[in-house]
Amino acid sequence: MNNQVKLMGVIIFTLFSQLCLAQEDTRHIQLHHLLDSLHRSNAFNGNVLVAEKGKVIYQESFGLADEKSKRKIDHDTAFELASVSKQFTAMAIILLQKQGKLSYSDEVSKYVPELAAYKGITLHHLLVHTSGLPDYMALAVKYWNKNDIATNASILKLFEQVKPEREFQPNEKWEYSDTGYLVLATVIERVSKSSFNDFLKQNIFMPLGMNRTFIYQRRYEPMQIKNYAEGYIYSDSLKRKILPDELGNGNYEVFLDGVVGDGMVNSTTEDLLKWDRALYTDQLIDDNDKKLVFSSHDTSTGQATAYGYGWFIENSEKYGKVVSHSGDWAGYITYIERHIDRDKTIIILQNNSLESTVIPVPDICKIIYGE
Repeated sequence: MNNQVKLMGVIIFTLFSQLCLAQEDTRHIQLHHLLDSLHRSNAFNGNVLVAEKGKVIYQESFGLADEKSKRKIDHDTAFELASVSKQFTAMAIILLQKQGKLSYSDEVSKYVPELAAYKGITLHHLLVHTSGLPDYMALAVKYWNKNDIATNASILKLFEQVKPEREFQPNEKWEYSDTGYLVLATVIERVSKSSFNDFLKQNIFMPLGMNRTFIYQRRYEPMQIKNYAEGYIYSDSLKRKILPDELGNGNYEVFLDGVVGDGMVNSTTEDLLKWDRALYTDQLIDDNDKKLVFSSHDTSTGQATAYGYGWFIENSEKYGKVVSHSGDWAGYITYIERHIDRDKTIIILQNNSLESTVIPVPDICKIIYGE
């Protein structure tokens, strides 16, 4: 009798395992059909990784990393993350707070006297985009010498000189702000007394084994990067894909290359999965910190911002708590989405920023949830 029970258990386990494998194979086939079709229609060029509980269920590369040499993208190809970088800037501020070197309630002018005219703005306001600081890109386009590459320091000097008006009073409303994360990167450097790159490398990238993640400013500090994806935009006049540099120094993607904090982190899909896994542990931050990172913070009027510390926040009826961020800069379209309650992760890195480029996350979700 015992042997029969054991045998039945083995049979049930085997059938269940085969069913799971069949389901996994089906999802893999469906995901590949989706991404391959998009690639063939010039709507997707890059890397995609989908994981459940840290296990990769789909990972594939599509297209070229370099149009000139015809070098193909592979799993280890590094991409500019654009605004996906903001979550690393936010994490650096959290780590400095945990070290007792700053407080979220500190006024920005304590560390950045160039912004003394903008009283009442705290580090928290910068983190959640409620500072009211005007857009630095618009300011640079209007006042900056386009033959020079701007840096965080030079942009802050421009703020000090021009003193553009606030968009609104601190915490009065929510408005996405690249300026805020530029300022946060400057705070990180001044408080830690190290470069933005070095602080992230020593405190985040190296501890997590993210060996293919780094700050790269190709025009401000040119260097040779192994297996790097060049970012392409489309030129209507030339009728072909080009590098932004071909547009000349007047293009803001070129003369703002010295700015960090709101972008300029570069990484791979596999390194971003390591980052995803670390956020389920206490390796960098504890549960109290995570509540700040992955919660929406209200404005003074009670408006829900749907933004945490470096992440957009959504409470989905279908998928539970979803945190995500997209990026779009100089030929790169990037995206990371984490379904925290279900432990599912979608990472997309593309090096074509074209009118036809899409981020097919809704379709990917339908497949992985069997909808």
